Amino acid sequence: MWKGFLAGLVVANGFEWFAHKYVLHGVHQPGQSRYSPVPESMRSHWEHHRIVRKTEFSDFGYVEGLDNWRTRNEIASLAVVATVFGLSFYPFSKGMSLAALYSAGNYYYLHRRAHLEPEWAKKKLPWHYDHHMNSNQDANWCVTKPWFDYLLGTRVISSADLQEQNPLGLSLPAPISKKLNRWAEQYFLVKSADAYSKMTKNTAKNTVMKQLNTQVME
Repeated sequence: MWKGFLAGLVVANGFEWFAHKYVLHGVHQPGQSRYSPVPESMRSHWEHHRIVRKTEFSDFGYVEGLDNWRTRNEIASLAVVATVFGLSFYPFSKGMSLAALYSAGNYYYLHRRAHLEPEWAKKKLPWHYDHHMNSNQDANWCVTKPWFDYLLGTRVISSADLQEQNPLGLSLPAPISKKLNRWAEQYFLVKSADAYSKMTKNTAKNTVMKQLNTQVME
C-alpha cells in the first residue's frame, strides 16, 4: 500500500502543477481573455494574486474562512478533485486513493498557513513565495513540494534566501541535500529570475519574428 501512496503523491504533485498553470491561471489567447475550463476558479485565483501582491503575501480570505467566497471555492474545488481521484484510484490502488485524499487536505493546510504566516512560508515554501512575489508569476507552479517545477524546468529562484534546501523540498542531512542539488543542476533546468526573464523575452521575440515571416511569405 505504501508504494501506491508514494506513487499517488507524485501524481498529485503533477496534477498540482498542471491545474495551477492551466486551470487557475488559464491559457493565454492572443487578443482574447485567458481560457480556463473552470473560469470561476480562475477568477478566484487571480483575485488571490492581486491581494497577495498588495499585502506582502497575506490573504485575509483565510481569516474570514467560509464567509469568504474564494475560500469556499478553493475548498469545494479540492473536495471535487479528491473525490474524483480517490474514487478513480480505489479499484486498483488503495494507497493512491489515500494519497489523493491526503494531498488535497495537505494542499489546503499548507496554502492557508502560508498566506496567514508569510515568514513561515518564506522558510518552508520558498518556491510558492517566489510564485507570488517574483517579478514573473508564470513559474513556480507547485505549492506543496517543488518536484514538477524541477522536472519541467519551471523552478525560478529569485534570490538565495528563497532557495530550498534541496529539490525535494524536504529537511535532509546536508551531504544528501548537496548531492541532490548537484544532480538537479546537472539534469534539470533550474533558473534564476534574470535568466528566466531573458529566456521568455527571447521566446516571445522568436514567436513574433516567425509570425512576421509567415505574413511576408503569404
